[in-house]
Amino acid sequence: MRSPSDHHAYPTHWEADVVLRDGGTAQIRPITTDDAQRLVSFYERVSDESKYYRFFAPYPRLSDRDVHRFTHHDYVDRVGLAATVGDEFIATVRYDRIDARGMPAAAPADEAEVAFLVQDAHQGRGVASALLEHIAAVARERGIRRFAAEVLPANTKMIKVFTDAGYTQKRSFEDGVVRLEFDLEPTDRSLAVMRGREQRAEARSVQRLLAPGSVAVIGTSRTPGGVGRTVLRNLLDGGFTGRVHAVNHAFPDDMERLEPEGVPAHRSLRAIEEPVDLAVVAVPAERVPAVVAECGDHGVQGLVVLSAGYAESGREGRDRQRDLVRQARSHGMRVIGPNAFGVINTAEGVRLNASLSPQLPNPGRLGLFTQSGAIGIALLSGLHRRGAGLASLAGIAGISTFVSAGNRADVSGNDLLQYWYDDPRTDVVLMYLESIGNPRKFTRLARRTAAVKPVVVVKGARHTGSAPTGHAVPTTRIPDATVSDLLRQAGVIRVDTVTELADAGVLLASQPLPAGPRVAILGNSESLGLITYDACLTEGLRPLPPHDLTTAATPEDFRRALAEALTDDASDAVVVTAIPWVGDGSARALATAVREAAQTSGPGPAKPVAVVHLEIQELAEALAGTGGEPAPGTRRIPAYPAAERAVRALAEAVRYARWRQEAAEPGRVPEYDDIDEAGAAADIQVLLAPAEGTSGGTGEGTSAGAGDGAGDRTSVGAESGVSGASGTAGAGPGDDMSPGVELSAADTQRLLARYGVSVLPALPAPDPDTAVRAAERLGFPVALKPTAPHLRHRADLGGVRLELGGEPELRRAYAELTDYLGRPEELGLVVQRMAPRGVDTVVRAAIDPAAGAVLSFGLAGAPSELLGDTAHGLVPVTGRDAAELIRSIRTAPLLFGWRGSKPVDTAALEELLLRVSRLVDDHPEMVAVDLEPVVVAQHGLSVLGASARLAPPPPRTDLGPRHMPAY
Repeated sequence: MRSPSDHHAYPTHWEADVVLRDGGTAQIRPITTDDAQRLVSFYERVSDESKYYRFFAPYPRLSDRDVHRFTHHDYVDRVGLAATVGDEFIATVRYDRIDARGMPAAAPADEAEVAFLVQDAHQGRGVASALLEHIAAVARERGIRRFAAEVLPANTKMIKVFTDAGYTQKRSFEDGVVRLEFDLEPTDRSLAVMRGREQRAEARSVQRLLAPGSVAVIGTSRTPGGVGRTVLRNLLDGGFTGRVHAVNHAFPDDMERLEPEGVPAHRSLRAIEEPVDLAVVAVPAERVPAVVAECGDHGVQGLVVLSAGYAESGREGRDRQRDLVRQARSHGMRVIGPNAFGVINTAEGVRLNASLSPQLPNPGRLGLFTQSGAIGIALLSGLHRRGAGLASLAGIAGISTFVSAGNRADVSGNDLLQYWYDDPRTDVVLMYLESIGNPRKFTRLARRTAAVKPVVVVKGARHTGSAPTGHAVPTTRIPDATVSDLLRQAGVIRVDTVTELADAGVLLASQPLPAGPRVAILGNSESLGLITYDACLTEGLRPLPPHDLTTAATPEDFRRALAEALTDDASDAVVVTAIPWVGDGSARALATAVREAAQTSGPGPAKPVAVVHLEIQELAEALAGTGGEPAPGTRRIPAYPAAERAVRALAEAVRYARWRQEAAEPGRVPEYDDIDEAGAAADIQVLLAPAEGTSGGTGEGTSAGAGDGAGDRTSVGAESGVSGASGTAGAGPGDDMSPGVELSAADTQRLLARYGVSVLPALPAPDPDTAVRAAERLGFPVALKPTAPHLRHRADLGGVRLELGGEPELRRAYAELTDYLGRPEELGLVVQRMAPRGVDTVVRAAIDPAAGAVLSFGLAGAPSELLGDTAHGLVPVTGRDAAELIRSIRTAPLLFGWRGSKPVDTAALEELLLRVSRLVDDHPEMVAVDLEPVVVAQHGLSVLGASARLAPPPPRTDLGPRHMPAY
């Protein structure tokens, strides 16, 4: 349908779907020669005033020459983009490359004139701002560094588009025209502006789905039962405050209302004479395209597609799912689903239950997103049983909004994070995820949201190695443990089970955050108190000795003890334990006493309170407020049937509170005066040139050069300048199947040295005589070790000889290794000067296409390789991040003086992590760096081995213009 214009192929990668300011969607794409009639029709719908602002003179129609010019582009020096809804243009933008005199030019000229035209009916929707982001990205790709625009002073809307974009700009006024010039290099302000617009647009798009004024259920059956009729019934039973319509093409012609529900009945959406905001689609998959087309023509804002038979059913279903999303977006609609369970909004002015849940949950402070209908049902049911509160009061486990997205082909957890970020009705975000389509964006949004409210996540499909069949997501090579570390770094509370998700959610929604890890324990059972004490130690908390009130304790004894604990400066949280007692007293009296004590906890900071009960269900109900109406503002207390569950939820709150406190003062990425960024960039350009030449610049070709295997890869060499890339293409640290150029040891060390990282010299030893000369050059004592891939870092095989103090010892060791492990040419033996003794560690950095650059740290050998004791962080890391990486591994005590040993130089280790982070962040072509082992001594450290791989970097989608996931 789309033909190339002039000489250059149509740039498909410039196509993008975007969310506009009002929550609707549009597609941005290059203009082609096929668009002549669309352009003419678009221009006819633009007002005379807008035409005057565009051309600085009355311009009622486009000439044939104009149409040809505006639809024929070379996609390099002349580019035009259009924003479309359906098959119609709603806005256009173009640039023309110019020289210093303002005349048409070609590269290497790096300036272009830019001009916009937006249909009047779509002005104010943020279309021009979105087009500016995309045309700027296109221009940067084509070597243009600066835009110039001439605007009439009265065209204040367009001037505002340019000035609000955040780019560095100059402004002048001459001959009655405002001339704006601005650099296209993204700035901190332009990125902040773009992300702010993204957040507001995506939040608005979700709000339109969750707070519709009218809903049509398409596929409502004529008889009771069926998915559509069930959703219709749930909408009415929940008290939806808007208008409801039943739609089914099989309704009789004379049928006006569906009984007994009494709602208007229609054979098609076209028969509804008023706007419809949300359509719930419950028809067979093969009929959905016709329904979507009808919804688009009627102006429906969003779809909830309950129908199955999409990507979860195989290849044909995946194609059907792609078509669904494309079709909906072309009409400006967002899609929840397909294969969705539905959406819920408990706001009093909405009361929307467009789901298969038989009842509308009572209102509360929890926002809930799931990618599974079954898990959604379980969570809603479980939260309701735990005490959903009274209809007149926000309950301890009540819901603000709920979305079960099914295959989440369009609306995803990222969209809900954008919405919940500033939603005043949501205090805690709970998410069940089976896949993360854009981990880089998810961690960015989660970090921002977690800074103001807790985000609790449980992730399914952790060990299957792939996303569920219905989820179309980019592949990622990072293991689940790495994902967990990255989420924790972003402030996300990650739990293992759905039960823990609910446990943490109800505590965080009802209790203040603890100021620290000190926990007071009190109750009427010494044994239950000790179990709680042990659970606190297991979770890394600092429990105080349990206060045993004895089994004779009355509710008043509990009240006094809790009031005392809450005013005691020695504790930051309180766990109350209770078992059934013999004698007078009731669960409701105990609940009242606990609530009263928590309500009047004194002048200090409020402390969280959790109750552990054994077989006192009435106590849990009373604490949650379900057994009677307490006074407004009464503090609800979460109750747990096991000490381990209460303590685990409390421990997550403690860790989250600590993260929030640290995040309030973000760390700093330090500057180092000895870093040679420009020199490293020049080296990388030379080293990558052969690979780019053979692979067309994609990084998928073979590397140039003819290295001599392992011996060449690990040799040091002392040549000056930059050597050609050597080694085996597609091999290197992190993933042996990844494309790229693995560098020789000399090139690796030279690049590392540019960033102040020195590698202890090692010289090749192909025979005993060469080994002796190498040792004499380096100075005894030395180490002798193999570098063959199957033997590197395998000290357990006895392949490393240390502290060789002279020639006889070296020759003897050489003979032993070659007799035991193989011929010298198979081993790739090297001689290396001995480093000061210390703790062997490993530092790695690798770029994952989905998550971005990840820095990893652990102890070398069994701790990291066998036990997986490795910490991970997103690049760039700050000084605080580096310190946390080192201290977060389980074997960290070995670095800090375990069992009387001397602490090692962790400050030097932190600096090494920061320098490697800077290297990978400054040069994304460094797709993998591996330093192993790094021996950290009492003073200083020694890098004994290093390898690196270069490749053209994967695209940074988070730095480009706003766009929705592509289909």
